[in-house]
Amino acid sequence: MAMIQCISPVDGSVYAERPALSLDAAKDVVARARKAQKAWARRPLEERVQLVLKGAARLNEMSDTVVPELAWQMGRPIKYGGEYKGFNERSNYVASIAADALAPVIVEESDRFERRIEREAHGVVFVVAPWNYPYMTAINTIAPALMAGNTVVLKHASQTLLVGERLVQAFIEAGVPEDVFQNVFLDHETTSALIAAGSFNFVNFTGSVEGGRSMERAAAGTFTGLGLELGGKDPGYVMEDADLEAAVDTLMDGATYNSGQCCCGIERIYVHESLYDAFVEKSVAWASNYKLGNPLDPETSLGPMANKRFAKVVREQIADAVSKGAKALVDPKLFPQDDGGAYLAPQVLVNVDHSMAFMREETFGPAVGIMKVKSDEEALALMNDSQYGLTASLWTKDVERAARLGREIETGTVFMNRADYLDPALCWTGVKETGRGGSLSIIGFQNLTRPKSFHLKKVTA
Repeated sequence: MAMIQCISPVDGSVYAERPALSLDAAKDVVARARKAQKAWARRPLEERVQLVLKGAARLNEMSDTVVPELAWQMGRPIKYGGEYKGFNERSNYVASIAADALAPVIVEESDRFERRIEREAHGVVFVVAPWNYPYMTAINTIAPALMAGNTVVLKHASQTLLVGERLVQAFIEAGVPEDVFQNVFLDHETTSALIAAGSFNFVNFTGSVEGGRSMERAAAGTFTGLGLELGGKDPGYVMEDADLEAAVDTLMDGATYNSGQCCCGIERIYVHESLYDAFVEKSVAWASNYKLGNPLDPETSLGPMANKRFAKVVREQIADAVSKGAKALVDPKLFPQDDGGAYLAPQVLVNVDHSMAFMREETFGPAVGIMKVKSDEEALALMNDSQYGLTASLWTKDVERAARLGREIETGTVFMNRADYLDPALCWTGVKETGRGGSLSIIGFQNLTRPKSFHLKKVTA
């Protein structure tokens, strides 16, 4: 029997392992989900909403287990207390808009006709969740999907093997029926076979670009709806009128928090020449203040990357950039814990340009490149010189300028004086190789349901 393992970045040990389901066993899971869906959808909306909120509340009660498990599985320091703030914010917000988002569009309600458009659940929704924010990214789809009347089958990345079990445990203990929300352990082959067989009515995947391509290939010809959030290389642009201290604090946090393993983390920064030197100096000092170490130590502020192979990519990109003229400014002597494996020191690079993979390919680590620019036009061209587009962070006191530039940036979300944040009231979406579709907001509910039109004629004469 094939086993799926989580290798802990803390010490390289096998932290958890579970047997992968056979194709027949996986099909049985889907069959149970499909059988349970109609009855679940017939329950009153408010009842479904409250059960989801109870599931979220139950997970909050499990924090003493969840937080250290996350540290062991993917390396985030216990200092940060898990993902509860964003998890709760998203759950609560989608609950607050569910009734309005799913309300029918009334076209006519007269003595002759009833004409309306209702929102109907797709059926069985398959959520393939990533390891970097395994609770928050998963809840983006799980909560609205269940509220809308779908049943959910959840598969997590092997790096966060236990997260799906914890989520399902919490929701089942809160009263969600067992077949309505199920967790599975699957290998890639079985996952693709299920999708190719049209097992699901909607698939939401967060992960790599290649993973997204695999999903699309598997779904080809099935007409299964896909939501894909893939790679990113999110830029920040600091204009001459920016609040320098705030820009450094927010952008450097966005570049390095969670060891830089954030979907919308800042990976490249463009600074107006008038602020460039000061920004670089302050950014290097900011990054140098981290304490790299064991994530189970309450004093640790930067843990290991989730896997040593991820850290290897970052080191290779930095080395390539330096070989082409870039300069690394954070003193490695400040971080003796950097072991050449999963434990990786933060880094700031200057003298970088777009000929370097470090400024073009997704790095997904605690390292960022900073370039000097002379104008909005130069910054705009550089921000758009990417195959990705998830978020862009603009720093200025001029709202109209930010909005004007934002309309020209090829991205899913435009931030002004903010970065690395997911607002559940807004659609979370991307362009180019970052993917397609959108989660959260009213649009998230629309993507997890389909329209059904009712044309009811009351008279025959």
